[in-house]
Amino acid sequence: MEMNIRELKTFDMEEILNLYDSVGWTNYTERPDMLEKAFHHSLLVLGAWDGEKLTGIIRVVGDGASIVFIQDLLVLPEYQRHGIGSQLCREVLKRFSSVYQIELLTDNTSKTNAFYQSLGFKRVDELGCCAFIKA
Repeated sequence: MEMNIRELKTFDMEEILNLYDSVGWTNYTERPDMLEKAFHHSLLVLGAWDGEKLTGIIRVVGDGASIVFIQDLLVLPEYQRHGIGSQLCREVLKRFSSVYQIELLTDNTSKTNAFYQSLGFKRVDELGCCAFIKA
């Protein structure tokens, strides 16, 4: 399977909401106006396509110099475990290779830990750091 990765400059919110819905991210699907605004204010959004079908998205926020934060990385369930998420993440890491810090926040499961560690990420506690969030 060969994916076409490209930057999204305009957003088909129905297609994007369907993708978020497919992975159960209801915090976004229940707030479509917030999600659309978030997309428009993102530093970078990349999509993966199988033909004309959007199969995955990675969304990055930040200043692009000292920090970028990978806010969302999601792939349609039927396309997961085919390297799409890795391709999307590697493209972000390549585009922002000179940025001081690239961060993300994710579920603490063995699957997600293994995935991000395979891409070179470290848990913050391995660096003598901790993280805080106000949600």
